[in-house]
Amino acid sequence: MVTINYIVVLINGDYAVLEDENKNQISIARALLPLEIDEGTKLLFENFQYTIIE
Repeated sequence: MVTINYIVVLINGDYAVLEDENKNQISIARALLPLEIDEGTKLLFENFQYTIIE
């Protein structure tokens, strides 16, 4: 099982740019992310789902 921590670094329309702990960035459709995200939100990717973490 893959577990990755991300930070939302940019929201651009229907997409968000996420950055992992190694500074790798990916672009993800916002429809796959929790509605409450904003730039700076910390996310956990686990079991093919993104959840907000503190």
